Amino acid sequence: MKADTHPDYHTIKVVMTDGTEFTTRSTYGAEGDTLTLDIDPTSHPAWTGGDRQIMDRGGRVSRFKNKFAGFLGS
Repeated sequence: MKADTHPDYHTIKVVMTDGTEFTTRSTYGAEGDTLTLDIDPTSHPAWTGGDRQIMDRGGRVSRFKNKFAGFLGS
């Protein structure tokens, strides 16, 4: 087996959209980093029944809509 083929697996803190936090082990970032979620089971329409809207923090949804506007002739 080759040496150094697996990524570093360490402890990080995950912050949910409602502010709750938990600690888990992950390959994300470095030891002790914080992963702040934009979408999680408390805010995603698939789990909430569609009563909440997804916030477009980075403009990705807007860029997608602009890029594909009129794609199907609508």
